[in-house]
Amino acid sequence: MLPSVDLVYSVAKGVFSPWLRWGLRWTIEGADNVPATGPALLASNHVSYLDPLTLAWVADRRGRHVRFLAKAELFDKRGLGPLLRAAHQIPVQRGKVDAADALHEAVAALERGECIAVFPEGTISQDLEPMAGKSGTARLAHRAGVPIVPVGLAGTFEVWPRSRIIPVAHPIRIHYGRAIFPEDLAGMETEAITALIRERLLECRLEANRGLRRDLMS
Repeated sequence: MLPSVDLVYSVAKGVFSPWLRWGLRWTIEGADNVPATGPALLASNHVSYLDPLTLAWVADRRGRHVRFLAKAELFDKRGLGPLLRAAHQIPVQRGKVDAADALHEAVAALERGECIAVFPEGTISQDLEPMAGKSGTARLAHRAGVPIVPVGLAGTFEVWPRSRIIPVAHPIRIHYGRAIFPEDLAGMETEAITALIRERLLECRLEANRGLRRDLMS
């Protein structure tokens, strides 16, 4: 991990950790499915501005620093762009002919043993219904040959949806599913891998939503 990443990560952790730790009610299932060391690809549903912070905070409890694949246009935003660059997050040019080349940095990070998080849907789902997964996650998994850990998030939408400027308190449940290992993908084409990742994400999302309903009733 580069020193600048450590610095930005430490500052962000100091700013957000108290609120994340004490301001929200968390239930985390299956965190042991995230490898404590070595390369890993976290693939999560995406319904809220809080989702990246959620994945980073939970991974930190496993001793992992997470880097994210993010839309390239976010790096052009005033205030946010410099922070993303300083933290060495990974820009992805969507819809470009050379989009596959944008995965090179992510592959290199995984080869160094880092933990990378992706949102296969590519953007926030505005109606909470899962969108069709993009092929980038499948291509990255195929090229890097690392475990994919599916993640289902529930409750983050209620905390910080796109329509709200200031987040509010609400229970959150995170469900980590069983990892998909490279040998599970042997002989599969990109389309089939994309479908498998989406299927596993849907399972994790349903488990997280069921658990959240139980939490709200208790």
